[in-house]
Amino acid sequence: MVAVVTRPDAPTGRGRKVHASPVAQLATERGIPVLRPKRPREPEFLAALADLAPDCCPVVAYGALVPPAALEIPRYGWVNLHFSLLPAWRGAAPVQHAVMAGDDVTGATTFQLEQGMDTGPVYGVLTETVRPWDTAGDLLQRLSDVGAELLLKTLDGIESGTLVARPQPADGVSLAPKVTVEDARVHWDQPAVAIDRRIRGCTPDPGAWTTHREQRLKLGPARAVSDVDSLAPGELSVRRDGVLVGTATTPVKLGEVQAPGKRMMAALDWARGARIAPGERCD
Repeated sequence: MVAVVTRPDAPTGRGRKVHASPVAQLATERGIPVLRPKRPREPEFLAALADLAPDCCPVVAYGALVPPAALEIPRYGWVNLHFSLLPAWRGAAPVQHAVMAGDDVTGATTFQLEQGMDTGPVYGVLTETVRPWDTAGDLLQRLSDVGAELLLKTLDGIESGTLVARPQPADGVSLAPKVTVEDARVHWDQPAVAIDRRIRGCTPDPGAWTTHREQRLKLGPARAVSDVDSLAPGELSVRRDGVLVGTATTPVKLGEVQAPGKRMMAALDWARGARIAPGERCD
């Protein structure tokens, strides 16, 4: 490894102190040079990359468009590890969208980076089952572990000349744009299954939420329950064994919630502290 490319140092945390990215910190600890361009089209970055003369540039979740001038520098191009079965879920948030869509199976793909968004020819693929209780964070962790091995095997295959990239299928294309805070808002007039998937797909980032008493309430994973009386969409019901919220179908039982200025806590503890009255609702 001749160098690492990552984002510039940026303010993080409550104190907004400037910190290097975790990638930069690890590279520095291991004595690996770090390049931190604001944009990969900067002439200074392109010159530095050309001086390094890398054979191949592996990429994972870089988050910036690599310009043609940079794509042409390494002899074997740039190889991206993407967490979906391309051409499904091209874009910034493939894992979140797979969970929200209710996919049973997803995976990871290595492919040659080109100008199009996740359109390049594929080197290798692996599959991963999406479990019924998976959050996006759970699934991303598993894909990161197995995907790292796939990326290493891909680089070895490129070096040995035994691996050839093949064009992606023309059918089955779907897009996975970044999930915004507004996308993470729960709409209680949807079916319980859709609400469950949205909450899990937005956990931990950006975090699913609703409003209660005109304040934002962050939601952890919930589960649909069928052995209870129906509730109007958004209607709250505090019971001995938990807190239910009505949906377009069966109610869901809340797991953990976080009110403004509070820590994440069991929904029943929150409801008791907030003294939820009969007929109150989330919007």
